[in-house]
Amino acid sequence: MRFSQLIWCLMFILQLSFFADAMLDPVDFLALQAIRKSLHDLPGSNFFHSWDFTSDPCGFAGVYCDGDKVISLNLGDPRAGSPGLSGRIDPAIGKLSALTELSIVPGRIMGALPATISQLKDLRFLAISRNYISGEIPASLGEVRRLRTLDLSYNQLTGTISPAIGTLRELSNLILCHNHLTGSIPPFLSQSLTRIDLKRNSLTGSISPASLPPSLKYLSLAWNQLTGPVDRVLIRLNQLNYLDLSFNRLTGTIPGRVFAFPITNLQLQRNFFYGSIQPANQVTIPTVDLSYNRFSGGISPLLSSVENLYLNSNRFTGEVPASFVDRLLSASIQTLYLQHNFLTGIQISPAAEIPVSSSLCLQYNCMVPPLQTPCPLKAGPQKTRPTTQCNEWRG
Repeated sequence: MRFSQLIWCLMFILQLSFFADAMLDPVDFLALQAIRKSLHDLPGSNFFHSWDFTSDPCGFAGVYCDGDKVISLNLGDPRAGSPGLSGRIDPAIGKLSALTELSIVPGRIMGALPATISQLKDLRFLAISRNYISGEIPASLGEVRRLRTLDLSYNQLTGTISPAIGTLRELSNLILCHNHLTGSIPPFLSQSLTRIDLKRNSLTGSISPASLPPSLKYLSLAWNQLTGPVDRVLIRLNQLNYLDLSFNRLTGTIPGRVFAFPITNLQLQRNFFYGSIQPANQVTIPTVDLSYNRFSGGISPLLSSVENLYLNSNRFTGEVPASFVDRLLSASIQTLYLQHNFLTGIQISPAAEIPVSSSLCLQYNCMVPPLQTPCPLKAGPQKTRPTTQCNEWRG
Protein backbone atom coordinates (compact mmCIF):
# COMPACT_ATOMS: atom_id res chain seq x y z
CA MET A 1 0.00 0.00 0.00
CA ARG A 2 2.75 2.39 0.98
CA PHE A 3 4.61 1.49 -2.21
CA SER A 4 1.61 2.40 -4.40
CA GLN A 5 1.18 5.69 -2.50
CA LEU A 6 4.84 6.45 -3.07
CA ILE A 7 4.46 5.79 -6.81
CA TRP A 8 1.40 8.06 -6.93
CA CYS A 9 3.26 10.84 -5.10
CA LEU A 10 6.18 10.59 -7.52
CA MET A 11 3.85 10.81 -10.51
CA PHE A 12 2.11 13.85 -9.00
CA ILE A 13 5.44 15.58 -8.44
CA LEU A 14 6.49 14.84 -12.02
CA GLN A 15 3.22 16.33 -13.31
CA LEU A 16 3.72 19.46 -11.23
CA SER A 17 7.23 19.74 -12.60
CA PHE A 18 5.92 19.40 -16.18
CA PHE A 19 3.31 22.12 -15.71
CA ALA A 20 5.85 24.38 -14.03
CA ASP A 21 8.14 24.02 -17.06
CA ALA A 22 5.24 24.66 -19.46
CA MET A 23 3.90 27.69 -17.55
CA LEU A 24 4.33 30.92 -19.51
CA ASP A 25 6.20 33.84 -17.99
CA PRO A 26 3.56 36.08 -16.26
CA VAL A 27 4.79 39.17 -18.13
CA ASP A 28 4.31 37.42 -21.50
CA PHE A 29 0.95 36.06 -20.35
CA LEU A 30 -0.37 39.55 -19.52
CA ALA A 31 1.07 40.96 -22.76
CA LEU A 32 -0.79 38.37 -24.82
CA GLN A 33 -4.00 39.19 -22.97
CA ALA A 34 -3.59 42.89 -23.79
CA ILE A 35 -2.85 42.11 -27.43
CA ARG A 36 -5.93 39.90 -27.64
CA LYS A 37 -8.18 42.62 -26.19
CA SER A 38 -7.04 45.17 -28.79
CA LEU A 39 -7.48 42.91 -31.84
CA HIS A 40 -10.53 41.18 -33.29
CA ASP A 41 -11.38 38.70 -36.01
CA LEU A 42 -12.96 40.22 -39.09
CA PRO A 43 -16.17 38.47 -40.23
CA GLY A 44 -15.24 35.09 -41.62
CA SER A 45 -12.05 34.76 -39.58
CA ASN A 46 -11.74 32.41 -36.57
CA PHE A 47 -8.10 33.00 -35.75
CA PHE A 48 -8.66 33.84 -32.06
CA HIS A 49 -10.91 30.83 -31.48
CA SER A 50 -8.04 28.94 -29.82
CA TRP A 51 -7.01 31.84 -27.60
CA ASP A 52 -8.54 30.52 -24.36
CA PHE A 53 -6.49 31.88 -21.47
CA THR A 54 -7.58 29.05 -19.17
CA SER A 55 -5.14 26.88 -21.16
CA ASP A 56 -1.47 27.18 -22.00
CA PRO A 57 -0.97 30.21 -24.35
CA CYS A 58 1.96 28.42 -26.00
CA GLY A 59 -0.68 26.28 -27.72
CA PHE A 60 -2.53 29.27 -29.18
CA ALA A 61 -2.65 29.73 -32.96
CA GLY A 62 0.30 31.85 -34.08
CA VAL A 63 2.12 31.70 -30.71
CA TYR A 64 5.44 29.88 -30.50
CA CYS A 65 7.41 29.54 -27.27
CA ASP A 66 10.83 28.52 -26.12
CA GLY A 67 10.52 27.47 -22.49
CA ASP A 68 8.43 30.06 -20.69
CA LYS A 69 8.95 32.87 -23.25
CA VAL A 70 7.13 33.78 -26.48
CA ILE A 71 9.65 33.90 -29.33
CA SER A 72 7.37 34.18 -32.37
CA LEU A 73 3.99 35.81 -32.86
CA ASN A 74 2.18 35.42 -36.20
CA LEU A 75 -1.23 37.06 -35.89
CA GLY A 76 -4.01 36.15 -38.31
CA ASP A 77 -4.87 33.26 -40.58
CA PRO A 78 -2.03 33.04 -43.16
CA ARG A 79 -4.13 31.23 -45.75
CA ALA A 80 -4.79 33.15 -48.96
CA GLY A 81 -8.08 35.02 -48.89
CA SER A 82 -8.40 35.08 -45.11
CA PRO A 83 -10.31 38.18 -43.90
CA GLY A 84 -7.61 39.09 -41.37
CA LEU A 85 -7.92 41.11 -38.17
CA SER A 86 -9.11 44.55 -37.08
CA GLY A 87 -8.24 46.83 -34.19
CA ARG A 88 -4.94 48.29 -33.00
CA ILE A 89 -1.57 46.96 -31.89
CA ASP A 90 -1.34 47.26 -28.11
CA PRO A 91 1.91 48.80 -26.74
CA ALA A 92 2.15 45.72 -24.50
CA ILE A 93 3.76 44.03 -27.52
CA GLY A 94 7.02 45.48 -26.23
CA LYS A 95 6.80 43.28 -23.12
CA LEU A 96 7.49 40.11 -25.12
CA SER A 97 11.20 40.49 -24.45
CA ALA A 98 12.32 37.26 -26.20
CA LEU A 99 10.34 37.88 -29.41
CA THR A 100 12.34 37.29 -32.60
CA GLU A 101 9.49 37.33 -35.14
CA LEU A 102 6.33 39.43 -35.40
CA SER A 103 3.95 39.32 -38.34
CA ILE A 104 0.31 40.30 -38.92
CA VAL A 105 -1.63 39.14 -41.98
CA PRO A 106 -3.42 41.64 -44.26
CA GLY A 107 -6.52 43.08 -42.63
CA ARG A 108 -7.78 46.30 -41.07
CA ILE A 109 -5.27 47.02 -38.31
CA MET A 110 -5.27 50.78 -37.70
CA GLY A 111 -3.40 53.32 -35.61
CA ALA A 112 0.28 53.98 -35.17
CA LEU A 113 3.03 51.42 -34.86
CA PRO A 114 3.81 51.28 -31.09
CA ALA A 115 7.21 52.74 -30.23
CA THR A 116 7.52 49.97 -27.65
CA ILE A 117 8.49 47.60 -30.47
CA SER A 118 11.97 49.10 -30.08
CA GLN A 119 12.19 47.25 -26.73
CA LEU A 120 12.30 43.92 -28.60
CA LYS A 121 16.07 43.70 -28.79
CA ASP A 122 16.09 40.19 -30.28
CA LEU A 123 13.54 40.96 -33.02
CA ARG A 124 14.77 39.88 -36.45
CA PHE A 125 11.61 39.78 -38.55
CA LEU A 126 8.87 42.46 -38.52
CA ALA A 127 6.16 42.26 -41.18
CA ILE A 128 2.86 44.15 -40.93
CA SER A 129 1.80 44.77 -44.53
CA ARG A 130 -1.52 45.49 -46.26
CA ASN A 131 -3.24 47.04 -43.27
CA TYR A 132 -4.04 50.63 -42.31
CA ILE A 133 -1.10 51.48 -40.06
CA SER A 134 -0.70 55.26 -39.96
CA GLY A 135 1.63 57.84 -38.45
CA GLU A 136 5.40 57.83 -38.73
CA ILE A 137 7.82 54.93 -38.61
CA PRO A 138 9.33 55.17 -35.10
CA ALA A 139 12.95 56.28 -35.28
CA SER A 140 13.50 54.07 -32.24
CA LEU A 141 13.33 51.04 -34.55
CA GLY A 142 16.97 51.84 -35.17
CA GLU A 143 17.60 50.46 -31.67
CA VAL A 144 16.49 46.96 -32.75
CA ARG A 145 20.01 46.13 -33.83
CA ARG A 146 19.33 42.53 -34.90
CA LEU A 147 16.46 43.38 -37.25
CA ARG A 148 16.90 41.74 -40.64
CA THR A 149 13.51 42.16 -42.36
CA LEU A 150 11.29 45.25 -42.05
CA ASP A 151 8.11 45.05 -44.13
CA LEU A 152 5.52 47.78 -43.52
CA SER A 153 4.30 47.93 -47.12
CA TYR A 154 0.78 48.83 -48.27
CA ASN A 155 -0.16 50.94 -45.25
CA GLN A 156 -0.86 54.62 -44.60
CA LEU A 157 2.50 55.61 -43.15
CA THR A 158 3.63 59.24 -43.38
CA GLY A 159 6.75 61.21 -42.49
CA THR A 160 10.32 60.41 -43.44
CA ILE A 161 12.46 57.28 -43.35
CA SER A 162 14.58 57.95 -40.29
CA PRO A 163 18.36 57.80 -40.77
CA ALA A 164 18.31 55.48 -37.74
CA ILE A 165 16.78 52.77 -39.98
CA GLY A 166 19.82 53.05 -42.20
CA THR A 167 22.14 52.25 -39.29
CA LEU A 168 20.75 48.71 -38.85
CA ARG A 169 23.83 46.71 -39.82
CA GLU A 170 22.05 43.34 -40.08
CA LEU A 171 19.17 44.59 -42.25
CA SER A 172 18.70 42.48 -45.39
CA ASN A 173 15.15 43.38 -46.55
CA LEU A 174 13.52 46.83 -46.39
CA ILE A 175 10.02 46.92 -47.87
CA LEU A 176 8.10 50.19 -47.36
CA CYS A 177 6.32 50.48 -50.71
CA HIS A 178 2.79 51.85 -51.16
CA ASN A 179 2.74 54.36 -48.31
CA HIS A 180 2.88 58.16 -48.11
CA LEU A 181 6.50 58.59 -47.07
CA THR A 182 8.32 61.83 -47.87
CA GLY A 183 11.85 63.20 -47.64
CA SER A 184 15.06 61.73 -48.97
CA ILE A 185 16.44 58.20 -48.98
CA PRO A 186 18.81 57.77 -46.02
CA PRO A 187 22.22 56.11 -46.36
CA PHE A 188 22.32 52.41 -45.46
CA LEU A 189 25.23 50.86 -43.57
CA SER A 190 24.26 47.20 -43.83
CA GLN A 191 26.55 45.24 -46.14
CA SER A 192 24.04 42.36 -46.25
CA LEU A 193 21.14 44.45 -47.56
CA THR A 194 19.78 42.72 -50.67
CA ARG A 195 16.30 44.20 -51.18
CA ILE A 196 14.99 47.78 -51.00
CA ASP A 197 11.44 48.43 -52.16
CA LEU A 198 10.25 52.02 -51.69
CA LYS A 199 8.02 52.41 -54.73
CA ARG A 200 4.81 54.46 -54.70
CA ASN A 201 5.67 56.98 -52.03
CA SER A 202 6.48 60.69 -52.31
CA LEU A 203 10.24 60.56 -51.77
CA THR A 204 12.33 63.45 -53.07
CA GLY A 205 15.99 64.32 -53.58
CA SER A 206 18.66 62.57 -55.60
CA ILE A 207 19.87 58.97 -55.48
CA SER A 208 23.32 58.90 -53.94
CA PRO A 209 25.34 55.85 -55.08
CA ALA A 210 27.41 55.94 -51.87
CA SER A 211 24.26 55.59 -49.73
CA LEU A 212 23.27 52.24 -51.29
CA PRO A 213 25.35 49.13 -50.48
CA PRO A 214 26.75 47.15 -53.43
CA SER A 215 25.17 44.00 -51.94
CA LEU A 216 21.74 44.99 -53.32
CA LYS A 217 19.99 42.47 -55.59
CA TYR A 218 16.62 44.27 -55.91
CA LEU A 219 16.00 48.02 -55.92
CA SER A 220 12.64 49.63 -56.69
CA LEU A 221 12.20 53.39 -56.26
CA ALA A 222 9.47 53.81 -58.87
CA TRP A 223 6.56 56.25 -58.59
CA ASN A 224 8.30 58.84 -56.42
CA GLN A 225 9.58 62.37 -57.06
CA LEU A 226 13.29 61.66 -57.22
CA THR A 227 15.57 63.93 -59.26
CA GLY A 228 19.12 64.04 -60.57
CA PRO A 229 21.34 61.65 -62.55
CA VAL A 230 21.70 57.88 -62.12
CA ASP A 231 24.79 56.93 -64.16
CA ARG A 232 26.90 56.18 -61.06
CA VAL A 233 24.08 54.06 -59.62
CA LEU A 234 23.96 51.90 -62.75
CA ILE A 235 27.66 51.07 -62.51
CA ARG A 236 28.22 50.82 -58.77
CA LEU A 237 25.34 48.44 -58.01
CA ASN A 238 26.70 45.66 -60.17
CA GLN A 239 25.07 42.84 -58.18
CA LEU A 240 21.54 43.99 -58.93
CA ASN A 241 19.14 41.63 -60.68
CA TYR A 242 16.31 44.17 -60.88
CA LEU A 243 16.31 47.98 -60.96
CA ASP A 244 13.13 50.05 -61.30
CA LEU A 245 13.44 53.85 -61.25
CA SER A 246 10.43 54.57 -63.46
CA PHE A 247 7.90 57.37 -62.93
CA ASN A 248 10.24 59.86 -61.29
CA ARG A 249 11.82 63.16 -62.38
CA LEU A 250 15.31 61.85 -63.03
CA THR A 251 17.42 63.81 -65.50
CA GLY A 252 20.79 63.88 -67.21
CA THR A 253 22.50 61.66 -69.73
CA ILE A 254 23.90 58.15 -69.47
CA PRO A 255 27.46 58.40 -70.85
CA GLY A 256 28.88 55.80 -73.18
CA ARG A 257 31.88 55.25 -70.87
CA VAL A 258 31.65 55.64 -67.11
CA PHE A 259 34.40 54.98 -64.60
CA ALA A 260 33.41 52.40 -61.99
CA PHE A 261 34.64 54.63 -59.15
CA PRO A 262 34.19 58.35 -58.44
CA ILE A 263 37.26 60.43 -59.28
CA THR A 264 37.61 63.54 -57.16
CA ASN A 265 41.36 64.10 -57.10
CA LEU A 266 43.40 61.65 -59.17
CA GLN A 267 47.19 61.96 -59.01
CA LEU A 268 49.38 59.52 -60.96
CA GLN A 269 52.55 61.54 -61.44
CA ARG A 270 55.93 60.20 -60.28
CA ASN A 271 54.72 56.61 -60.32
CA PHE A 272 55.63 53.57 -62.37
CA PHE A 273 52.17 52.82 -63.77
CA TYR A 274 51.59 49.81 -66.00
CA GLY A 275 48.43 49.04 -67.96
CA SER A 276 45.48 51.39 -68.23
CA ILE A 277 42.55 52.62 -66.17
CA GLN A 278 39.52 50.81 -67.58
CA PRO A 279 36.09 52.38 -67.51
CA ALA A 280 33.10 50.17 -66.85
CA ASN A 281 31.99 48.97 -70.28
CA GLN A 282 28.57 47.45 -69.53
CA VAL A 283 25.69 47.65 -67.13
CA THR A 284 25.27 44.08 -65.88
CA ILE A 285 21.78 44.37 -64.38
CA PRO A 286 19.35 41.94 -66.13
CA THR A 287 16.27 44.20 -65.80
CA VAL A 288 16.44 48.01 -65.86
CA ASP A 289 13.37 50.25 -65.97
CA LEU A 290 14.10 53.97 -66.46
CA SER A 291 10.82 54.79 -68.19
CA TYR A 292 8.72 57.91 -67.59
CA ASN A 293 11.56 60.19 -66.54
CA ARG A 294 13.40 63.12 -68.12
CA PHE A 295 16.61 61.52 -69.36
CA SER A 296 18.15 63.09 -72.45
CA GLY A 297 21.04 62.64 -74.86
CA GLY A 298 21.85 59.50 -76.78
CA ILE A 299 21.11 55.96 -75.68
CA SER A 300 24.25 54.65 -74.04
CA PRO A 301 25.92 51.47 -75.37
CA LEU A 302 26.54 50.69 -71.68
CA LEU A 303 22.95 49.46 -71.55
CA SER A 304 23.16 47.05 -74.49
CA SER A 305 23.86 44.05 -72.23
CA VAL A 306 20.61 44.54 -70.26
CA GLU A 307 18.12 41.75 -71.00
CA ASN A 308 14.96 43.73 -70.25
CA LEU A 309 15.37 47.46 -70.86
CA TYR A 310 12.61 50.05 -70.54
CA LEU A 311 13.65 53.54 -71.73
CA ASN A 312 10.26 54.64 -73.03
CA SER A 313 8.74 58.06 -72.30
CA ASN A 314 11.95 60.04 -71.89
CA ARG A 315 13.81 62.58 -74.05
CA PHE A 316 16.46 60.40 -75.67
CA THR A 317 17.74 61.58 -79.07
CA GLY A 318 19.94 60.35 -81.91
CA GLU A 319 20.27 56.87 -83.35
CA VAL A 320 19.97 53.59 -81.50
CA PRO A 321 23.49 52.07 -81.21
CA ALA A 322 24.18 49.06 -83.41
CA SER A 323 25.08 46.94 -80.37
CA PHE A 324 21.39 46.92 -79.38
CA VAL A 325 20.34 45.63 -82.80
CA ASP A 326 22.90 42.83 -82.72
CA ARG A 327 21.83 41.63 -79.30
CA LEU A 328 18.15 41.96 -80.14
CA LEU A 329 18.44 39.81 -83.25
CA SER A 330 20.42 37.19 -81.34
CA ALA A 331 17.67 37.05 -78.67
CA SER A 332 20.09 38.31 -75.99
CA ILE A 333 17.69 41.21 -75.38
CA GLN A 334 14.20 40.09 -74.42
CA THR A 335 12.55 43.51 -74.03
CA LEU A 336 13.61 46.80 -75.61
CA TYR A 337 11.05 49.58 -75.17
CA LEU A 338 12.11 52.86 -76.79
CA GLN A 339 8.73 54.40 -77.60
CA HIS A 340 7.86 58.03 -76.84
CA ASN A 341 11.31 59.54 -77.18
CA PHE A 342 12.96 61.72 -79.86
CA LEU A 343 15.07 59.04 -81.55
CA THR A 344 15.95 59.63 -85.21
CA GLY A 345 17.03 56.22 -86.46
CA ILE A 346 17.94 52.57 -85.95
CA GLN A 347 20.10 50.49 -88.31
CA ILE A 348 17.91 47.45 -88.80
CA SER A 349 16.64 45.89 -91.99
CA PRO A 350 12.89 46.05 -92.67
CA ALA A 351 13.15 42.35 -93.49
CA ALA A 352 14.78 41.48 -90.18
CA GLU A 353 12.96 38.92 -88.06
CA ILE A 354 12.70 39.73 -84.37
CA PRO A 355 12.98 36.50 -82.32
CA VAL A 356 9.70 35.31 -80.83
CA SER A 357 11.18 35.64 -77.33
CA SER A 358 12.06 39.32 -77.86
CA SER A 359 9.98 42.52 -77.91
CA LEU A 360 10.86 45.81 -79.59
CA CYS A 361 8.80 49.01 -79.57
CA LEU A 362 9.86 52.14 -81.51
CA GLN A 363 6.56 54.04 -81.77
CA TYR A 364 6.24 57.80 -81.45
CA ASN A 365 9.81 58.87 -82.18
CA CYS A 366 11.26 61.26 -84.75
CA MET A 367 11.46 58.54 -87.38
CA VAL A 368 9.30 56.11 -89.26
CA PRO A 369 9.80 52.69 -87.60
CA PRO A 370 11.67 50.57 -90.18
CA LEU A 371 9.64 47.50 -89.20
CA GLN A 372 6.31 46.94 -87.54
CA THR A 373 6.45 45.29 -84.13
CA PRO A 374 3.74 44.83 -81.49
CA CYS A 375 3.80 47.48 -78.78
CA PRO A 376 1.97 47.76 -75.45
CA LEU A 377 -1.43 49.47 -75.56
CA LYS A 378 -0.09 52.45 -73.61
CA ALA A 379 2.13 53.31 -76.58
CA GLY A 380 -0.96 54.54 -78.43
CA PRO A 381 -1.89 54.24 -82.12
CA GLN A 382 0.48 56.90 -83.55
CA LYS A 383 3.58 55.46 -85.19
CA THR A 384 5.60 58.68 -85.51
CA ARG A 385 5.98 61.83 -83.42
CA PRO A 386 4.74 65.03 -85.13
CA THR A 387 7.48 66.85 -87.07
CA THR A 388 6.81 70.10 -85.20
CA GLN A 389 7.68 68.47 -81.89
CA CYS A 390 10.89 67.02 -83.32
CA ASN A 391 11.97 70.38 -84.74
CA GLU A 392 11.19 72.17 -81.47
CA TRP A 393 13.19 69.62 -79.52
CA ARG A 394 16.18 69.95 -81.83
CA GLY A 395 16.01 73.70 -81.38
